Amino acid sequence: MNRQSCPTERINTLLIATEGSVSSRSAVSEAIQLARMCSSKLIVLSEVLSNSEYEDSVPWAIDQVESEIRKNLEAIKKTANESGIECEIIVHRGHDPSMDIVGEAVTKKVDMIVMGTHARSGLNRLVMGSVVGQVLRHARCKVLVVPSEAKVDYNRILLVTDGSIHSSVAASEALAVATRSNGSLTVVSVASSKAQFPEMEANVEQVLKFAEKHGVKAEGTTLRGKPEEAIAHLAEQKGAGLIVLGGYRASEGLDLSMGSVTERIIAGARKAVLVVKAG
Repeated sequence: MNRQSCPTERINTLLIATEGSVSSRSAVSEAIQLARMCSSKLIVLSEVLSNSEYEDSVPWAIDQVESEIRKNLEAIKKTANESGIECEIIVHRGHDPSMDIVGEAVTKKVDMIVMGTHARSGLNRLVMGSVVGQVLRHARCKVLVVPSEAKVDYNRILLVTDGSIHSSVAASEALAVATRSNGSLTVVSVASSKAQFPEMEANVEQVLKFAEKHGVKAEGTTLRGKPEEAIAHLAEQKGAGLIVLGGYRASEGLDLSMGSVTERIIAGARKAVLVVKAG
């Protein structure tokens, strides 16, 4: 495919972080497909967790683990190369995979990080303090999280908005994807109380007007309850192929009204989630 097939803008370099497990295969597959569609360079990154005491006593074991990881990454590189994708593999030895991922993304000027989640259900798939959670908090670029066995469908987008600047940027991203893919958009906002409902309705209406102005087919709804539960249910009901929402940076003090909700939505949904940040 040519560059015009790319569903999103500005993906010159794409980074996929994988530990080589079965649960990350969907993320790897989607990263390769997106890199091909967008003519992006692909960086495949994996981490060998370092333990000085363990390395001193059985250094050969760590070397064996690294060798196996490199073998897995070489297989991914081969698949990418066969699709005409420039691919670089990187193996880190360290104690903090999330910071290595974020650091590499900055160094390589990555436009999007792709990661998988484990195939378990509920919050066990993504807990606070996990690698995915830490990357979401600290990454400067967009992050696409792909659950095990999930497929990204850029034609059916569910946009989550709370009226913040981050949600505004996410709305622009979702509208751009819908326009490029000739897809449809469902806009949702979740009120935590009856008093908050009118404000959330106004947020949805604002995005719908923006979508109409840009010729994007869109519908909207405002729900009550826990955001992660309401959004997961709506995503299944609408057959959403991609959930788009805004993310907060750790440097902002992580407003828990959206920061932790972002992680809980990813934990509860069986859909791919694209997290977009302002600035």
